[in-house]
Amino acid sequence: MDKGVPKILVVDDNLPSLKQIGAQLGESYDISLAKSGALALQICMQEKPDLILLDIEMPEMDGFETLKRLRLNRYLGSIPVIFLTGNHDTETEVRGLQSGARDFITKPVEKSILLHRIDLHLRFSSYQSQLENTVAKMSDSVALAFAELIECRDENTGGHVARTSRYVGMLGRRLMDMGLFAEELTSTDLDMMVRAAPFHDIGKIAVSDRVLLKPDRLDDEEFAVMKQHTVIGEEILKNMLTRTPTQQYLHYARMIAASHHERFDGKGYPRRLAGDEIPLCGRIMAAADVYDALVDDRVYRRGMSHAEAYAIIIDGRGKNFDPRIIDAFEDIHKELAAAAKKE
Repeated sequence: MDKGVPKILVVDDNLPSLKQIGAQLGESYDISLAKSGALALQICMQEKPDLILLDIEMPEMDGFETLKRLRLNRYLGSIPVIFLTGNHDTETEVRGLQSGARDFITKPVEKSILLHRIDLHLRFSSYQSQLENTVAKMSDSVALAFAELIECRDENTGGHVARTSRYVGMLGRRLMDMGLFAEELTSTDLDMMVRAAPFHDIGKIAVSDRVLLKPDRLDDEEFAVMKQHTVIGEEILKNMLTRTPTQQYLHYARMIAASHHERFDGKGYPRRLAGDEIPLCGRIMAAADVYDALVDDRVYRRGMSHAEAYAIIIDGRGKNFDPRIIDAFEDIHKELAAAAKKE
């Protein structure tokens, strides 16, 4: 089936009704059929449909429960759902709309009405997706500018946040290709991590210039102050997420800000987390952040060569960094070096 053809999942425990609707839609859409809510959820996880026609009256798991489980899944929660029902009472309709259904179609289904409603909601969903993408791009541009402004305080050019975001994306894609972290590193997760990466040092906004701009090695007291940027950043981003809960990438930003200085061996800060206790996004960010810090020029020193930085990163396997992420780093280190030179 052409990838441009919308995918419709029809869910109904009544097999004659299921087959009838499938036949009515088969000429216009890529159709999948499910005779239960449980099977519908399995199909959705395997191949996300563009719209779901969902019968309400089903045994074991009815339409309301199926929709509830869809909405709890961040990957599936935005799929538009149209309820199919033989019930015409107002109470059922109100409950359905409150639960997140986009529309109702009564059974038996009239083909012309069915096609019209589906087309209407697919168009609306497409428009909504385009609008959300536009807003997200604008939001990301503002966020990136803000993050670069913070980076410039400690004499960076601001390119650090763009480069580290790029490295996070490259390392994440390689880990996916390797089949690692499948449950917590989907394409959606990685997109969120890349969007979140520029915020990793947002807590530096609260660190004094005396500490942040000191050209020499920090003493113990100054280093203790510097380490607080992780905790401060976590709190800032937690508050931002509370105010804008729809911006889920801020959830990753909060974790990255808090954990990108943790070490795999448990000797990092601020919480001395170890191994898989450290969020995956923080472990990926740690490698990206250190690599860029090593190869980038700073006011007080010249950047290292890629070979020198590579040796330090590899030596940190199992100590500073998750060995699996270093495996990915080894695989793509030449691509990372090329990306570093694009600035």
